[in-house]
Amino acid sequence: MENKKGTDWRLLKRVIGTAKPFQSLFIKSIFLAIIITPFSIAQPFIVQKMVDENIIEGNREGLLGMALLFVLVLLISVVMKYFFIYITAKLGQSVIKDMRVKVFKHITHLRLRYFDQTPIGTSTTRTINDIEAINNVFAQGVITIIADFITLIAVIGIMFYTSWRLTLIVLITMPFMILASWVFKEKVKISFQKVRSEIASMNAFLQERITGMKIVQIFNAEDQEAEKFRKINRSYTSANLDSVFYYAVFFPVVELVSAVSLALMIWLGAKGYLQDKVSFGALVAFPLYLNLMFRPIRFMADKFNTLQMGLIASERVFKILDSKDFIPNDGIIYPKTLNGKVEFQSVGFAYDEKNYVLDDINFTIEPGQTYALVGSTGSGKSTIINILNRFYDIQRGNILIDDVDIRQYELSGLRDRIAIVLQDVFLFEGTVMENITLRDHNISEQKVILAAKTIGAHEFIERLPGAYECKVSERGSNLSVGQRQLISFVRALVFEPDILILDEATSSIDTESEAVIQYAIEKLIDKRTSIIIAHRLSTIQHAHNILVLSHGKIIERGNHQTLLAKENGHYRELYDMQFSELTES
Repeated sequence: MENKKGTDWRLLKRVIGTAKPFQSLFIKSIFLAIIITPFSIAQPFIVQKMVDENIIEGNREGLLGMALLFVLVLLISVVMKYFFIYITAKLGQSVIKDMRVKVFKHITHLRLRYFDQTPIGTSTTRTINDIEAINNVFAQGVITIIADFITLIAVIGIMFYTSWRLTLIVLITMPFMILASWVFKEKVKISFQKVRSEIASMNAFLQERITGMKIVQIFNAEDQEAEKFRKINRSYTSANLDSVFYYAVFFPVVELVSAVSLALMIWLGAKGYLQDKVSFGALVAFPLYLNLMFRPIRFMADKFNTLQMGLIASERVFKILDSKDFIPNDGIIYPKTLNGKVEFQSVGFAYDEKNYVLDDINFTIEPGQTYALVGSTGSGKSTIINILNRFYDIQRGNILIDDVDIRQYELSGLRDRIAIVLQDVFLFEGTVMENITLRDHNISEQKVILAAKTIGAHEFIERLPGAYECKVSERGSNLSVGQRQLISFVRALVFEPDILILDEATSSIDTESEAVIQYAIEKLIDKRTSIIIAHRLSTIQHAHNILVLSHGKIIERGNHQTLLAKENGHYRELYDMQFSELTES
């Protein structure tokens, strides 16, 4: 438990440290938290003086002056509270604005293994919901707690100064208030932890199901998924209702304790007044003091929970920011161009550091050559292109580009010179032009149009509504598979890569579109080193060399004619199978 508390203090210190760039706002909010207190407690003190020195004494002139002073103090207090609320909220929003950028930038640089193991909805929750909770640490948490605590101490002090007898009467109920607040804080903390856990599960579920809605509908799984969501939603609702229950119990208890305290104060205070031990002004002012004392206690319990939830959320966010799951970027070579020679030397790779999916891979691609990778699913074809781009680092062997180990290249410099066209083309919501340039302002419209004309995509783009300014729906759902593929080819070409990788770029294309795509591929690979992962063997017949993989090993290599000549070869078997399928169809 002590360790946990220590962790909380370290977390709090770190969260407050995020406000360092906004130091002036932080100082202003603390300053306002301090100076609000005298003006808050001055109001009941002025009321007491008005009763004792003006009303009872019949001093009308003095009464008018005190009344004007009361109004002035009230107005100043209201104005300062406005600025206090606004500045603390602005501080919180400024902090989380910067933190969102930091978290997003950090996530974009994490290695792909993080995304393989972490649901998208979980990352979304960390970037949005959890960071929003950190805002409450400033807007409703630590600074307001400081303000409430200062007010509480000051109120008790002025109460003792006004009437120590009435103060002792009021403090009789204080232990019950503190006990109720403590129990409430602990119970709500547990329920809030459940709420944050459940909302992360819900976001992950919704993200995955909405993204994969086509599959859900294809397999008529709407009812099953709806039932799963009902269970998740029920758990989330239950967690929220638990917290609501504790609020529903706590606030009536607080009102009860306050009422008992007020009743004791009036009963015993009236007796003290009749015995000339308590002034009438003190008797009038004390209910106001009582409200000022119990209000911070009542709200501090809630604010401690807000602070605690902000710390829990910050711990999750900091866990992402502290993640060192990056591809090491110690290279110093930033190539403007590459000749395109690629060499794999006894390369071995395992995603989990144990079970190797590539074993002793050796091949050399000379500049300008086209190599094709062929093999069944899971043979290691896509893994080869993933490690060539350093999305993952190899455990054994070496990968060289232009006779230089790829780890000696600066990471972004290496990836700038390699382009990949994936089988599943991902287009962002925006225009066709934005999807081609990825909002890189260094790429001109003329360059995009020239690239589109080169690979035969210009005519189809011109026919779209708005042409290059045509709005693309999320993931390109308003375009055909072939259209999305052509846009991805233009995108690859405008970045002028020295090494081009095509990952089964024609596997989802119909026969009519294949001729257009094949023409585009020929233009893309012309005069540059290319690696083609192919499902349709007809698309790789002109490759300089074909590597046939099975279970992470190269089992055959050679050009199309050489491999076909092997009567019992694996490539010949695959080719005959595809040819017979085409004949039958």
